[in-house]
Amino acid sequence: MKTIKVYHKPTCTTSRKVIKLLSDKCTDFEKINYYEKRFTKTRLNELFKMMDKEPSEILRKKEAAYKKLDFKNKKYTESQILNLMIQNPDLIERPIVQKGKKAILARPPETVKTFV
Repeated sequence: MKTIKVYHKPTCTTSRKVIKLLSDKCTDFEKINYYEKRFTKTRLNELFKMMDKEPSEILRKKEAAYKKLDFKNKKYTESQILNLMIQNPDLIERPIVQKGKKAILARPPETVKTFV
C-alpha cells in the first residue's frame, strides 16, 4: 500500500475531519503540519502538479493575508503566488492529501473517501 500524506493545519476543522475519516478507515497515513514543517517551493510546486492545479486555484480567499495582499486588485503571477504561499502558509487551502504521485485538495472532507 502506498503511504498517504495529509498536509494540514491542526486547528482547521476540515483538516481534522479528513484525519478522522482516514483514521476510521484504519488507513496508514502520515500527518504533516505544514506550519511546523514548512513547505519548500519545490515541494509545494510538486503537489500542485500532482493535483493538476495552479497556485491561484488553491488560495484561501477568506484569510486576512489574502485581503492584505489585495489579490482582487493586483495581478500576481503564479510564481509570485507560490512564493507568497511559502512565506505565508495561511494562503494555502487545506488539507492536501497525497497518495503516491497523485494529490487532492480534500474539500469537502468526504472527497478523501474516493481518493484513498
